[in-house]
Amino acid sequence: MTPSGESIDFAPANFPRPARPLGVKWIHGSVSSKHNTDPDIQVHWYDQHTVILRQNKAIDYEAPFMFLLFGNARALLIDTGATEAHEYFPLRITIDSLMDEWLQRHPRDDDYHTHSHHDHVAGDGQFADRPATTVVPASRAEVYGYLGLTPDLDRPARLDLGGRVLDCIGSPGHDSAAVTFYDAFTGLMLTGDTVYPGRLYVRDWPAFATTIDRLNAFAETHPVSHVLGCHIEMSTTPGVDYPVRTMYQPDEPPLEMSVDQLRDIHHAVDAIGDRPGRYVYPDFVIHHIG
Repeated sequence: MTPSGESIDFAPANFPRPARPLGVKWIHGSVSSKHNTDPDIQVHWYDQHTVILRQNKAIDYEAPFMFLLFGNARALLIDTGATEAHEYFPLRITIDSLMDEWLQRHPRDDDYHTHSHHDHVAGDGQFADRPATTVVPASRAEVYGYLGLTPDLDRPARLDLGGRVLDCIGSPGHDSAAVTFYDAFTGLMLTGDTVYPGRLYVRDWPAFATTIDRLNAFAETHPVSHVLGCHIEMSTTPGVDYPVRTMYQPDEPPLEMSVDQLRDIHHAVDAIGDRPGRYVYPDFVIHHIG
């Protein structure tokens, strides 16, 4: 279907694209979760068609990030957070409100679709009865089948949101169903739990090494403005991460990473080889789980 109303031009800018700062200070927990007054979900409009959300650390220490991307025909929600119960984590209400806000600025007569994906799926159930919504289960067969990724992952699949086309790059290593999404409109590379400023848990080392090679090769030929994962676990002190289950992180580095930092992970993988262990670097920690 072709939506009525204005047709938004999502053609990407010319290469190279300057990185646009996110321009946001993320909520990072409270000394006392009992007295926490931060919103359950922090909402940041990166631009008028792209939303970055973060779950409150007082609700779940993981504080995962989620991404909502609008196209001319449908919207894509990547991840649904770490909490199932809507009374503690009102994700469905938040997404509906954001979609209403976008539709008021960009009217459509057609149904508007969203699909949820990745290994942070606790909130999937909140969308089970939502009209005109597809929830893609986070198994490799379901995800790769939906996106049209070939078993050998030799090329990205493409997901068209209506003029806004995403490259979907198979990214196993941390999780067999992992996918990296590249949005040419913003230059954002959304890497889930594969790459982020924190502890990179690698369960399949050969697959992870191949994934990092694949992401770096892609970044060499596409204008990447930021590499955005789903967590912040490092502190602003190089090489120092916050302990697991930390619910207050006052000295977080930015969520956004650069292509140079992606190359650093590539160099680290080469240096580590196939030796299980914990390897500390200034901007990330690699846990090679044997």
